[in-house]
Amino acid sequence: MPTQPHNRVRVADEFGATLRLAGPLIAGQLFAIGTNVVDAMLAGHLGAHVLGAVAVGTSIWTFPLMSIIGVMMALPPSVAQLDGAGRRDEVVPLFRQAVWLGLAVGVAMQLALWWLGPMLVVAMGVAPGLVADVTAFLRAISFGAPAIGLYMACRGFSEGLSMTRPTMMFGLVGLLLLGPIGYVLMYGGLGLPGLGALGSGIATALVCWAQALGFAAYVWRGRRYRGLRWHGGPVRPDFSAIGGLLRIALPMAVTVLMEAGLFGATGLLIGRLGEDAVASHQIALNLAVVAFMVPLGVAMATTIRVGKAAGYGDSAGVRRAGLTGISLTVLTQLLSGGAMLSLPGALVSLYTNDAAVDAGAVGLLRLAGIFQLSDGIQVVANGALRGLKDARVPMFITGFAYWGIGMPVGWWLAFPHGLGARGMWIGLIAGLTTAALLLSWRFLRLSRGSRRIVRLAPGMCGP
Repeated sequence: MPTQPHNRVRVADEFGATLRLAGPLIAGQLFAIGTNVVDAMLAGHLGAHVLGAVAVGTSIWTFPLMSIIGVMMALPPSVAQLDGAGRRDEVVPLFRQAVWLGLAVGVAMQLALWWLGPMLVVAMGVAPGLVADVTAFLRAISFGAPAIGLYMACRGFSEGLSMTRPTMMFGLVGLLLLGPIGYVLMYGGLGLPGLGALGSGIATALVCWAQALGFAAYVWRGRRYRGLRWHGGPVRPDFSAIGGLLRIALPMAVTVLMEAGLFGATGLLIGRLGEDAVASHQIALNLAVVAFMVPLGVAMATTIRVGKAAGYGDSAGVRRAGLTGISLTVLTQLLSGGAMLSLPGALVSLYTNDAAVDAGAVGLLRLAGIFQLSDGIQVVANGALRGLKDARVPMFITGFAYWGIGMPVGWWLAFPHGLGARGMWIGLIAGLTTAALLLSWRFLRLSRGSRRIVRLAPGMCGP
């Protein structure tokens, strides 16, 4: 039997390595989405009032949550580069500083949500009857913010070492815990009164802490982490190291918030078009978000593979890892996009029997099928750039694509040209396609030569 060419074997190995990392990450993301479904189901059976309070509260909670996640995105590529460079003695000191950073950002978000959340509820024009319950939900869930910071530090540390199964495992733990805890606190039981929306916020915060402390204990005691040097190095905050993380973390966080803001603002503008348009938008967006978890998981795996190759100083490996992630995403997105384009009615029927909502959602889902490819490519290309700890230029690229192209085009088509929700979704296509092209070009340019790759190989927290 003839042997395969060396480069073909290397490419096949890269596909296998990326898939092994991406599978648990995709599952972990889907479990996280599942917790939102559990929240909505528990609240919905308590009536429209509780469901409305939880829905509004969750929409506000999303921004501090994404801020924490965005900041902590700096850790996986930093750990992966150290691991690739054979500098594993520096990994635990970096992890300690990431824990301090995660807890600090979490506490800051908790305080902001506690004090500013109620004012934001009023400023948003939330129905007066919902204000008290939304405020109670926000103040309860805010206690989970520091736990998110700790959890993301543990997750980034583990993923940077190419250990992604704990992400899946603790994601599943959160999903399994939220149902019974939420039920008891929201409906009443075990001697406790039913707390409705407040109970939902408390349950989520408790589950966040259970996941964070469980992950921390697993990292501390886990067999696969024993080869690291846990003793020695600074335990107290090292502000120079934290500052090094922040230099790449803040642009990453801004990028995440700009994308979340694009979809949030799209939903708010569609809200001006009436209940049917909003319902159609929510159904199509929900299906698109579930499909997005696949390329998001591939993007996270690509960050790790690119970071490890960069740490090793392997420019060919960097390029191979990035292009492998993009190629895998093209395959997955062709499948999801094909399903949305060929079976939109069947997918929408899972959500509604209302003829008007059904028709609107089917039209939007077809547009979602069109942007599956560009959405997947842009998130994976950005993931590859994160592996190089290249954050500032991608921040400007996405800002231009989302807010300089996507939002103006969407608004112009939706309102002056009367296309309504379809116009806003065409704007999403324009913005995501622009981001995909520019971010891919950026990665191909940076990965062309070895000098840039070697320069990006880290010190402990170097940018």
